[in-house]
Amino acid sequence: MLTRLHNLKLHSTSKTHINALRYFLNPLCTTTEVAESPDLPSWVKFFDTNHPKHAASDDDDFVIPSLANWVETHNLNHPTKPPKPSTSDTDDLESISRILKVRYPSPENAAESLERYNFELSNGLVQRVLMRFSNDWVPALGFFIWAKRRTGYRHLPEAYNSMVDVLGKSKNFDLMWDFVEEMDQIGDGYVTLETMTKVFRRLAKAGKHQEAIEAFRGMERFGLSKDVAALNTLMNALVKERSVELAQEAFLEFKESIPVNSHSFNVLIHGWCKNRKLDIARNTMEEMERHGFRPDVFSYTCLVEAYCSDKDFRKVDEVLSEMKGKACEPNAVTYTIVMHALGKAREITKALEVYELMKGNGVVPDVSFYSSLIYILGKAGRLKDVQEVVEDMTKQGVKPDAMTYNTLISCACEHSQEEAALKLLKKMEEDSCKPDVQTYAPLLKMCCRKKRMKVLYFLLDHMFKNDISIDAGTYALLVRGMCKNGKLENACSFFEEMVLKSFVPKDSTYKMLIEELQGKSMEKEKKHIEKLMLQAKEQGNV
Repeated sequence: MLTRLHNLKLHSTSKTHINALRYFLNPLCTTTEVAESPDLPSWVKFFDTNHPKHAASDDDDFVIPSLANWVETHNLNHPTKPPKPSTSDTDDLESISRILKVRYPSPENAAESLERYNFELSNGLVQRVLMRFSNDWVPALGFFIWAKRRTGYRHLPEAYNSMVDVLGKSKNFDLMWDFVEEMDQIGDGYVTLETMTKVFRRLAKAGKHQEAIEAFRGMERFGLSKDVAALNTLMNALVKERSVELAQEAFLEFKESIPVNSHSFNVLIHGWCKNRKLDIARNTMEEMERHGFRPDVFSYTCLVEAYCSDKDFRKVDEVLSEMKGKACEPNAVTYTIVMHALGKAREITKALEVYELMKGNGVVPDVSFYSSLIYILGKAGRLKDVQEVVEDMTKQGVKPDAMTYNTLISCACEHSQEEAALKLLKKMEEDSCKPDVQTYAPLLKMCCRKKRMKVLYFLLDHMFKNDISIDAGTYALLVRGMCKNGKLENACSFFEEMVLKSFVPKDSTYKMLIEELQGKSMEKEKKHIEKLMLQAKEQGNV
């Protein structure tokens, strides 16, 4: 395959869905370079070029003709102007969602708004509603309260766990703990390690690291064992928030009473590598061996990732040689990390040589490897190769997943290939490949750049109907995008909705909006945004 990649002669396949993908990707081959954008994640940036600009008056309602029917058949809901509830809806999920999208001052008000409707509840329906409002705690809790009052319905542990996560995410920790206590009172094993995992992660995410450790100490009062699985979960939550020092303290405190395992050490190794304390990571590997556990492929891959992030490829080679000497073979994840890092460093030839190394060691590339390869080739402007790698994936028996589609969509958006990007999203829908929030970010950014307001609101509706709740990062993207294209009323609306959902906007987003409003002498709107920011910081205890 390496030779085929170098010669741009990857073999094709006749499978139906890959032919469709090839059709959607063909427009990519008409452009060779695109403007780099600093607002997208670093792994979806491409090269510079100029693109024709359209007049704002022509762009707002413009939809690619070949996609017009798909867009029009969706029931578009403007996120800042929700429609009134309709009793004629036959789809309970959509009806409940329309009602809950209205802004309510409290969860009890949201619950009351549902009282006059006789929706038939099921566990699946409840979970989907909670997913749709997972970043909006007021309607989520209101719906939960209303459903709990319904005769003949009882919330499953999954619904309670979802609410624990929603409340923790919104930093309503007193309410979160009330739910855990209620679950404990119900009994029947409602409180599980999954529940406590959500508690640990949300507390750690909010910087309440000591409270997360205290939650672990108090697990037994909920009938749960403080075992190694729970300890590893706590440590992992702390490490994810770059608090490996506290994870180490927890490890030292409990290792005498809780028999640790190799995963316990690997969590710490990962944390020290993330913090670039590689000497401590090495010491942890030595301690791991003293406890009778051999460092494994995960242990060494953490080191590889750290050196790759520093672009120290000499050290990467040393670690790979060390692995070979200790009969610890790299896996697909290891090779993907190395290839991706080489690609980001513009060492394209060396990146492609990683596949040859994989093949020689008998490691089969997985979907993540192929997705990374697509990214590297797209970044290098080798767009025909992007198309042919997708074909080769299926030939090798690897089906494109959400990560693959996300990478392709990002590539299309950055090359301003609007039709190709939207057709890929449509293809995901047809293939029952569920998108995630990363799927939509480049699409929304492209719509902001091109002032495609109708398509933008279509995409927000499409997200919602895929049970994806808009997060803080997406709101920030929308606010900044609206500022850049001069649609300040829309920017203010998204900013307000962000605050009403208990998100605290970043200072850079707030400053950008304030400066744009000041530049347009929109004093009334400026004062409103200042008031909202103060409210957000008070709510977030910033």
